[in-house]
Amino acid sequence: MSHNPSPSPPGAPDHGVAVILAAGRSTRMRSRIPKPLHPLCGLPLTRHVINSCRDAGFARVIVVVGFEAEAVRQGLGADVEYAVQKQPLGTGDAARSAAPHIAGYSGPVAVLAGDVPLLSASTLRALRDQHVASGAALTLLTAILDDATGYGRIVRDAEGRVAMIVEEKDATDSERLIREWNPSIYCFDGHAMLAGLKRLRSDNAQRELYLTDVVGLMVRDGARVDALRVSDADETLGVNSRVDLAQVTGILRRRVLTGLMLEGVTVVDAASTYVDATVKVGADTVLEPGAILLGSTTIGEECQIGPNTRIRDSRIGDRCTIAYSQITESKLASGVRVGPFAHLRPGTEVDQGARIGDFVELKNTRLGAGASASHLAYLGDSDIGAGANIGAGAVTCNYDGARKHRTQIGDGAFVGSNATLVAPVVVGGGAYVAAGSTITADVPADALAIARSHAAIKEGWAARRRRDQEA
Repeated sequence: MSHNPSPSPPGAPDHGVAVILAAGRSTRMRSRIPKPLHPLCGLPLTRHVINSCRDAGFARVIVVVGFEAEAVRQGLGADVEYAVQKQPLGTGDAARSAAPHIAGYSGPVAVLAGDVPLLSASTLRALRDQHVASGAALTLLTAILDDATGYGRIVRDAEGRVAMIVEEKDATDSERLIREWNPSIYCFDGHAMLAGLKRLRSDNAQRELYLTDVVGLMVRDGARVDALRVSDADETLGVNSRVDLAQVTGILRRRVLTGLMLEGVTVVDAASTYVDATVKVGADTVLEPGAILLGSTTIGEECQIGPNTRIRDSRIGDRCTIAYSQITESKLASGVRVGPFAHLRPGTEVDQGARIGDFVELKNTRLGAGASASHLAYLGDSDIGAGANIGAGAVTCNYDGARKHRTQIGDGAFVGSNATLVAPVVVGGGAYVAAGSTITADVPADALAIARSHAAIKEGWAARRRRDQEA
């Protein structure tokens, strides 16, 4: 199958190709997890870069992989193309690995590292648009840092034009004083890029092929090399260690919370509120201190979430109140109250207006509209009808040591405190289960089920026992 990009319709704008370099091992992360897959605000690190390229309108996105290539493919998804760098011979060699995918293509090719997750789509779009408008062979993104130690420096000539990029290990003392650095974000003319990559040589301290050397080759050839200086240097921050990962996580988390607040969400204490970039929150919802919203979670409008509540991969309806609780892979309709100290495990569905109170745990259970389990209950693998009441200490015994079984409780049923329902069992609508009962057989609708031994009261027994002990 051809790697060449599909031609655009006549007169259609060419939005270009993006090549993301994500092949390195990154020993500084000190991790068995490939760096592109390290989680960052709900997504793999390099997925943020892919999304920015997509949002910037690039027609194709090619990710260059190497270390743990198959795992990286699986983690980043199938909506991009992949090229493989067989040996870690530098950024120039990584870019060469993508060459078969863009052979014969003369449009704009953005090349960037897979570890710059804060780079915005608007900046990428501006880089590409300036490159196309200027007719340059190469336009590179630059930034000013107070301390550029460890990064490649932008060396300019006497007229301020880009002359070359020098890596830290190859820089002179005076070049190391330069504050303008190269975050490895470029936009090339496709033909010029491929021609430059073919000419690269590994005559440097690392014996590698540097993509940055293509800049020097183009300058020496008299090709036009432009630069766009980004206004927010945070966008160019790369992740080379867990310290860097923590830094960009903090910045991205603040961005997410700022976006939510601008959309009408109240964040009481941003310093203690954690929301993944993948989460959606409705207007007039209040996030209390300690609210942690993760994964594909969606929160409706006018909810109160927290304090100290963790919700992952769940859908929460409007006007819900959830405090001091944990919810995972569950669905809550509108007007539901949860907590404090409740635990909703995967497969839980709670219908409108239901109440789940202190120290109640649900797993793979449907709780009907207006039903209540107010305290100290375990409800696993259950279907509980609308308006049912589950008393304190009630338990559905769903596991027999080999298989799980379901409990069905009808609409308006009343299950008394400390009742034990041994599944599979059905409690009919409107039925009552007396407190302290162990139910092993189905209870018909509107019946009363009592299954407990008779109380035996022995008058004076305790007093006699105390006298015996004293004697």
